[in-house]
Amino acid sequence: MESCYSLLFKNGDKRYNELRKEMPTVTERTLSIQLKQLEEDGIVFRKVEGEKPPIKVTYGLTNFGKTFSTVLDTITLLGNTIVSERGEFINR
Repeated sequence: MESCYSLLFKNGDKRYNELRKEMPTVTERTLSIQLKQLEEDGIVFRKVEGEKPPIKVTYGLTNFGKTFSTVLDTITLLGNTIVSERGEFINR
């Protein structure tokens, strides 16, 4: 099982609209905020190409970001196990 980050970037870097299409339930605002935070944390990089519009912006996992894959896989597995055993998400 691959983590959500690994799946999002498994075919290489992605443009913003490609990420939006893969996560249709996430709002544009949320995605934008999360990408900025992940970039600040050194998990995702942002590459800007071009000086004038239209500029090309791509996102990808940094080497540091790739190290989180096993941790995220474990968390995903735990969440899926809880849902399958209890039939619901845990709300706290």
